[in-house]
Amino acid sequence: MLNQRYAAIDQGTTGTRVVVFDESGRSHSPMSIPHKQITLNSGWVEQDPEEILGNIVKCLASCEVVDAIGICHQGESIVAWHADTKHPLYNAIIWQDMRTEKRIQQLKDAGLEPIVQSKSGLPLDPYFSASKMNWIIENIVGVKELAAKGKLRIGTMDSFFLDRLCGVYCTDYNSASRTSLFNIHTLEWDSELCEIFNVPIHCLAPIRDTTSHFGNINLDGHLTPVTASIVDQFAGTYGHGCRHKGDAKVTFGTGAFLQSLTGTEIADIGDSGLLPTLCWKFPDSPAVFGLDGGVYNAASAINWARKIGLFNDFDELDSFRKESAISRGLAFVPALSGLGCPYWDRSAAGIWTGLSLDVERKDMLQSVLEGIAVRSAEVILAMDKLSPLGDSISVDGGLSSNTYFKQFLANIIQKKIVAPANREVTALGTAMLARKGFGLERPISFNTDAHITTPNDASMFGVIEQYQDIISRSRGLRHS
Repeated sequence: MLNQRYAAIDQGTTGTRVVVFDESGRSHSPMSIPHKQITLNSGWVEQDPEEILGNIVKCLASCEVVDAIGICHQGESIVAWHADTKHPLYNAIIWQDMRTEKRIQQLKDAGLEPIVQSKSGLPLDPYFSASKMNWIIENIVGVKELAAKGKLRIGTMDSFFLDRLCGVYCTDYNSASRTSLFNIHTLEWDSELCEIFNVPIHCLAPIRDTTSHFGNINLDGHLTPVTASIVDQFAGTYGHGCRHKGDAKVTFGTGAFLQSLTGTEIADIGDSGLLPTLCWKFPDSPAVFGLDGGVYNAASAINWARKIGLFNDFDELDSFRKESAISRGLAFVPALSGLGCPYWDRSAAGIWTGLSLDVERKDMLQSVLEGIAVRSAEVILAMDKLSPLGDSISVDGGLSSNTYFKQFLANIIQKKIVAPANREVTALGTAMLARKGFGLERPISFNTDAHITTPNDASMFGVIEQYQDIISRSRGLRHS
């Protein structure tokens, strides 16, 4: 049997990398390339789509011959481009961008959030794609005219990559579901949602299954099929081995991104603040749904703490006194970009409470880690209440290697924290989906070793309640 090889393109918020997997379970990452962040105004976050596309091409060229390619991308970030020339009309607007806050508030004031949420599953928030698309249409010269002529293409970044690399204009169900323009009940672009956000429905890409034939890329004379496309967080969910109802994972990246599976039915979220989400859809099968919750600041809060001088070396993040900061009355709310799930409140700001003359830098740093854990735990426990989770949560990302953080999180949620030894979880999920799209379903052996953190202090379970009042005090503090 031939040892097929699969290239996973992981196009993330800060850079692009490729990881190649083979049938024996081996992997290697021949290239990783960072890209520029463009911040023209306060709250604006942009990237150059041509730079990123060039980095994808370089990464693919470094991996030699492969049998199939999977692409995962940074979710809610968007690009607009000319249908004929394929050139971008403006920079990519990134998921972190907050320029559409006023427009979102206008929609809320008009009473439109219940309609948007009931159809798309998503709250009105600048985080999602639709308001960013509308901003480009309303503010960039010539875009409206292109739309009227049927020459505008606009969507999440996967659709731009596929159009340029394969000559196929399309997106997948999971990516479409992150825009606020996709109806999770009908599994189609929704005309009413498009009217609310003033995004012409005819400009949006046709939608395909997560594992499909998305076209071919010429790699050194070989036409190689792209057989999977998905948002990076959901590639990670698949890479963690989440397949059944109740399986859940957390990725601690720039923010903390939490997903759990609820099966083929859409969960009734009530007033939980959680997002019903379409995780993936395979050919001739019903869509698989889950619950999604994003915490805006995780690694970004750590990096901010380093920038303001709380620590210099990352080794300092793992040596704290045994007693928690919150047990000494010191708490930090990491709402540096607002509060994500379940609050969805961009007016919130980061705060410390319990400061006194005996508080030192190390204590403040300890409280930052605890605050990220508490915000993540809020989402985990809300998911568990709505659709019961198993007795363990799988984690990846930078904080998944931090012993203190994992133990604190395990104690407050009273579940095991499982950190796979294989750090390539997102790329692994992307490659496994590409393999599935290539037509292979037989089992494959990967390193399944993991570090398991078991709860060791049941008294910490009440920490969430301690934080409730503190978190409420962070709301309404940020100046726009």
